[in-house]
Amino acid sequence: MAFNTGAALMDALVLSTAEREPTYGYRITQQVRQIMVVSESTLYPVLRRLQKEGCLETYDQEFAGRNRRYYRLTETGAETLAKLRAEWVEYRQAIDAMLLNEGDGE
Repeated sequence: MAFNTGAALMDALVLSTAEREPTYGYRITQQVRQIMVVSESTLYPVLRRLQKEGCLETYDQEFAGRNRRYYRLTETGAETLAKLRAEWVEYRQAIDAMLLNEGDGE
């Protein structure tokens, strides 16, 4: 099982948030905070890395007299998200089997 609940979970949550609609960093932080504890100083390096890996693209748009950077999921990002979702299902099933004593008894 390769699902790393640290970086992989954060990537999956960020990509999932950006999948719905283009969004900005602060909003992503607020949405991820509904699931786990995360600071903006943790999130922005993740956003930059995902952008560098081609999973997210950015554009700036004016909001209230200032530029706001928006993040949009790319095709590569959608493929990465699909892979992370599949890995999450396997990981969750393995954890459920162990915690709920549904394993094969080995």
